Amino acid sequence: MHCIVGSKNPVKVNAVTGALQKVFGEPVTHKECSVVSGVADQPMSESETRLGAINRVQGLLEQADEKARQSNWFVAIEAGADLFTDGPATFAYLAICHQGRWSVGRSANLPLPVSVFAAMQQGEELGDVMDRLFHTTNIKQQGGAIGVLTYHQATRQSVYEMAMIMALAPFTHPDLYR
Repeated sequence: MHCIVGSKNPVKVNAVTGALQKVFGEPVTHKECSVVSGVADQPMSESETRLGAINRVQGLLEQADEKARQSNWFVAIEAGADLFTDGPATFAYLAICHQGRWSVGRSANLPLPVSVFAAMQQGEELGDVMDRLFHTTNIKQQGGAIGVLTYHQATRQSVYEMAMIMALAPFTHPDLYR
């Protein structure tokens, strides 16, 4: 099984490959690719975040030849934030394409402190805000805001991996999702 991941961030790559391996029980090889999302570096709405994940997979597909498009898994994860009824939160969307079939999934929400969300509304990325607040370096390629705000009971990778596992359901039960 081979997967093309629309990111070079090890958290995203490990979440994707880990989920594929858990679900299908076979070794996964992968290629990491930087690909543009077509949205802001820090998406600030659900719709923009979802679009970023889809755009990244479409970009991967455009770079691939027909043979690759028919055999590989193409996956991208886009993290974003939004203001919901119950307050600001961060989450991620992921898009999967395999043999022309698509699935788009979403992670759980992590509530964000209002001060963190306000900094994001001023143009800062969540990882940078969290690095400053918790005196960390490059937290987005580690446990992320999820890790530090949950005392590492959940991590960015674990949450993305669970979202990926759930988004794979249409591929594990294709007859039910026609």
